[in-house]
Amino acid sequence: MNRDTAIKNIEDVPSWDMTVIGGGATGLGIALDAASRGFRTVLFEQSDFTKATSSRSTKLVHGGVRYLAQGDVRLVMEALHERGILRENAPHLVKDQAFLIPCYRCWDVFLYTAGLTLYDLLAGSLSFGRSLYKKRETTRQLLPSVKPEKLKGSVLYHDGSFDDSRLAVNLAETIFENGGFAMNYAQVTGILKNENGQVAGVKVVDLPNGKEYRVNARCVINATGIFVDDILKMDRPEIRPMIKPSQGIHLVVDGSFLNSREAIMIPKTSDGRVLFAVPWHGKTVIGTTDTVVEHIELEPRALEQEIDFILKTAAQYLVKAPARNDVLSVFAGLRPLAAPKDEGKNTKEISRSHKIMVSESKLITIVGGKWTTYRRMAEDTVDRAMKERLLEQRPCVTRNLKIHGYRKNPDFSDILYVYGADAGPIREMAAREPGMGEKLHPEYDYIAAQVKWAVEQEMALTVEDVLARRLRALFVDAAASAEMAPAVAKIMARLLNRDAAWEKDQVARYVRLAGEYTLKNGTEVSSKPESHG
Repeated sequence: MNRDTAIKNIEDVPSWDMTVIGGGATGLGIALDAASRGFRTVLFEQSDFTKATSSRSTKLVHGGVRYLAQGDVRLVMEALHERGILRENAPHLVKDQAFLIPCYRCWDVFLYTAGLTLYDLLAGSLSFGRSLYKKRETTRQLLPSVKPEKLKGSVLYHDGSFDDSRLAVNLAETIFENGGFAMNYAQVTGILKNENGQVAGVKVVDLPNGKEYRVNARCVINATGIFVDDILKMDRPEIRPMIKPSQGIHLVVDGSFLNSREAIMIPKTSDGRVLFAVPWHGKTVIGTTDTVVEHIELEPRALEQEIDFILKTAAQYLVKAPARNDVLSVFAGLRPLAAPKDEGKNTKEISRSHKIMVSESKLITIVGGKWTTYRRMAEDTVDRAMKERLLEQRPCVTRNLKIHGYRKNPDFSDILYVYGADAGPIREMAAREPGMGEKLHPEYDYIAAQVKWAVEQEMALTVEDVLARRLRALFVDAAASAEMAPAVAKIMARLLNRDAAWEKDQVARYVRLAGEYTLKNGTEVSSKPESHG
């Protein structure tokens, strides 16, 4: 995956079949679908791949147990089907995760056993495993961290866990392998139209060098998530906003707070949502919230009441309850939910199913959805482009398309497991080249070779790209990641031919960012109560 190659093709190709705006889960999926069907495809992302919402998920590939409780059986069936497909195509990133629902009332045992048995049936042949009732003693053995008072037992069920940004990087690589191109730090600044007023391409600026390109395309897809309205206004300045943003936050604490390979799912919290505590990269991710927000930002910040809500809810169920000073990283993400017609509707009641819209000028926009269903969203979007006669009919092939890094039966205890088939070449680099085997931090197993690999093979241009979305260190332990920044910047400066001033600036920028992911420097406090939709 080479950015210079992508730029050369933008300069050389007179017209593309499809241009995708947005390098999150949805955009990457669409670009891969189109490229794998043989369409000339290019994707532009204004920042880094998954900089916004798609890097800030609960790290689950799941059918959505709460959607089943809401009666949205169709959405659950679709998600369960896609969950199975994703594990088949990216087994190095998607793994079976057992969840336990602790039950403190006999009625809950019956209710959740029945509901999750239906969940299994809906998954069919793509099921990850049977849901089972576990007695109190067994529950305590599997989940010693759960409070034992009045515990009746638990219900065990299976879903998937994954690494969101690592999957995105692999999707981008797969786009290149299928003849398409994807560029980060390439900002779309305008929509091109032909003499009939139909969309005919985009204006895009390559941010590292400031050069602007006019990219002609038969079909333009707006897959910008929380920034959908910005692109829509380029097409029709008078259009009313379509996105109602909802913020969800997660706290990352040491794995000892969960002290189990199994995850916890609390089916109903005080705000009506579910709460997860999930093992991830040796830590425990706890979340999430659903808070109405007014402003859309690339770096949203957790609100104090969100942090307090998660800590208080976790304390109700965990023997060893995490406190503020136990939080290693706190991250917030904005959900790009389609604004409801009923303005009084809470965000947790807005359907998570995706919606595809086509403007009079034939700009195709997709909103909603989630990581689990990214492939189906992509298929539906490309099919819609064909239905609108912007592209000729060609069958979708992603159902059985292996994603870059594919490795069957990976060793998930291996620190490099997220690289799949690329783990071998990274180890060879570490063994072959001086200094590449050195650790970036004494308490973690990240090595210099991973930084070089991120720059040379995965389009990382900044220290943040490496530590946040290639290595995931920012999300694992923000303070420790800040301590890695100087070593990372030094390696990158050499590889990218940057000077000492660039190196110093990159470290300063990253340290400031990492400070926003910790609670020691404080977090933004809301001036007014926000509603937990």
